[in-house]
Amino acid sequence: MTARSQKDWTADPAVLLRVGEGFRLDDVDPHATPGYDHGKKHAAADLEAGAAQFDELQERLFAQSRENPDAPSLLLVLQAMDSAGKGGIVRHVIGATDPQGIHLKAFKKPSDEELAHDFLWRIEKEVPKAGYIGVFDRSHYEDVLIGRVRSLASDEEIERRYGAIVDFEKRLTDAGVHIVKVMLHISHDEQKARLMERLDRADKHWKYNPGDVDERKLWPDYMAAYQTVFERTSTDHAPWFVVPADHKWYARLAVQALLLDALEGIDPQWPVASFDVAAERARLAAT
Repeated sequence: MTARSQKDWTADPAVLLRVGEGFRLDDVDPHATPGYDHGKKHAAADLEAGAAQFDELQERLFAQSRENPDAPSLLLVLQAMDSAGKGGIVRHVIGATDPQGIHLKAFKKPSDEELAHDFLWRIEKEVPKAGYIGVFDRSHYEDVLIGRVRSLASDEEIERRYGAIVDFEKRLTDAGVHIVKVMLHISHDEQKARLMERLDRADKHWKYNPGDVDERKLWPDYMAAYQTVFERTSTDHAPWFVVPADHKWYARLAVQALLLDALEGIDPQWPVASFDVAAERARLAAT
């Protein structure tokens, strides 16, 4: 990460938050703000400054693909327990740039048609094209999370899916898709408070799903499922990042930093004009 995007971080989030060998989800404090010693007000200013940089890099990424159909793209995979803040990431981080270069897909319960195909069938169709930033609000990982916890597939099938995911993501990265996989890690207590707020406020009732409480009862099973996901699918070409998410402002700043790091690694360039600039300037001046 460059000095510009690192700014007030005491350590590089792309290193600090990355799932590495021996990682244990139980060791991550969801209320912590690793690498960032400032508070909410300071973070808001940093998020705004980062938004300007993100906007420029996104535009360069999109513009580069207009002249190069094989240009890279970026995919943000967002996974979390309910109410962890995925929507806030989309609104406050991704929403800072031109929507024409963004491809957002929220994967819901699979349809009958989707269930008739392999679990990756519906995912393949939503992979961002050259120059786009794709966002998966939930993703193919639901098929090894809910699938495992709710026994929606056999143990053998779940095991197969881990390998299929690794192979799928390797194909994407080989094709120029840069993948940033983020789990927003919220605490059990904070989730309860956020769900209760949705019940306390009439303007939040539309966001409340009674099924969230049913899933909440299975919290330990989901944490175990996430641990297995990290162990089986965090790779050099598509590593996982676990972002403590009890503080929404920290989660947003951290995800923005991870995306900036990825975009700076891509280093998109403005395309060179395919016409004679001087000649066109003269033609325009003559009109």
